[in-house]
Amino acid sequence: MSNKKMNVNVKPIGLLNLLAFKNLVPERKKRIENAPAEAIPVRPPVNVLAERLHPTRQYLVISDVRQETPDVRTYRLKPDTEKGTIEPAVFRPGQYLSFFFEPEGAYVTRPYSISSSPAEALQGFYEITVKRNEGGFISSYIWDNWDVGTKIVCSDPQGHFYYDNLRDSSNIVGIAGGSGVTPFRSMAKSILDGTLDIRLTLFYGCNRLCEAIFLEEFKTMEKNSDGKFRVIPVVCEEQVEQCELGYVTAEIIKKYVEPENCSFFICGPQAMYTFVEKELSSFDLRRKAVRREVFGEIKDIENTAGYPSEKGKTSYQVLVHINGRKETIPAASNESLLVAMERAGLCAPSRCRSGVCGVCRSLLINGDVFIPEHTDGRRMADKQFGYIHPCCSFPISDLEIVVPQER
Repeated sequence: MSNKKMNVNVKPIGLLNLLAFKNLVPERKKRIENAPAEAIPVRPPVNVLAERLHPTRQYLVISDVRQETPDVRTYRLKPDTEKGTIEPAVFRPGQYLSFFFEPEGAYVTRPYSISSSPAEALQGFYEITVKRNEGGFISSYIWDNWDVGTKIVCSDPQGHFYYDNLRDSSNIVGIAGGSGVTPFRSMAKSILDGTLDIRLTLFYGCNRLCEAIFLEEFKTMEKNSDGKFRVIPVVCEEQVEQCELGYVTAEIIKKYVEPENCSFFICGPQAMYTFVEKELSSFDLRRKAVRREVFGEIKDIENTAGYPSEKGKTSYQVLVHINGRKETIPAASNESLLVAMERAGLCAPSRCRSGVCGVCRSLLINGDVFIPEHTDGRRMADKQFGYIHPCCSFPISDLEIVVPQER
């Protein structure tokens, strides 16, 4: 049989596509007409799974409070089934929860790293560890108001401070300062229970050894880790046996690891980041080899490099479009726009408070803001079209902004 005879009744592919497109709308109308009048009771499985993994809100209740040091407590949180939360959403070791507060009529959020492990979330609980800071608005509120039985609300687990085998070396160097050690407890626990197949060397900086959180627990985990976890306390105000003296320097790091073969995870106060990043610069690391977790706005913004000093020590007026209404509020030059909105009682959305997550992304219609370069996590398109992150944007003129509605 010839090729000509075989193809004589075959319609060109382009024509078949045109015929299929022609029948698309009539077929769709037919299906709509035959559909039931009431909603289908069965929800798509993918939607159910998405809500389990990423709930808009988690309703939890405190089941235990444990004193770690004189100014540090660990809170165990279980699902508040009466409010509809059946199980804690799963997470990666190193992620955080953002908690919602309304003290004194103000709407405020604060992120806290999860100090328990993902395996423990599957057992039905989270743990967070809170240090009470002098003058700390929310940390003091937590200490004064959270007890066994207290009901609280938080977000789903968020953040990018976790090990990713496509990006990171399996040799992780953790550098922690003070309560910044909490995400590393989650990582260490996950190494021991088999969730993480990595080696973690943790340099833990503190002023005095008595202030070190989880230190005895870390030592026990180190003994049981088969060499996969090691903690090196670095104490700056006293000489202690089996501890390094001073700060986490390049010299101390090289005593324990080969920096060129490691990924670095840093979590602690701003002063520690400034010091440690200078030390790490001597290793000539690739950018992806260093990750940092920063919670909260920058302190002493008017002394930050690049800040226009003539604009400081001033209060500006901000016209805020939010939730279908307009409010004019005062905003001090030394506080972020997010803090200004919280002080005014506006329910501005936020999670990380560090310019990373993008939840507070807002449109700047008029005026000028100062955004420190190292906290500017905006995409290039956002910079071009005037979008800002209020959590790390500081007013240097009167402003008008459009803020998204809280989810």
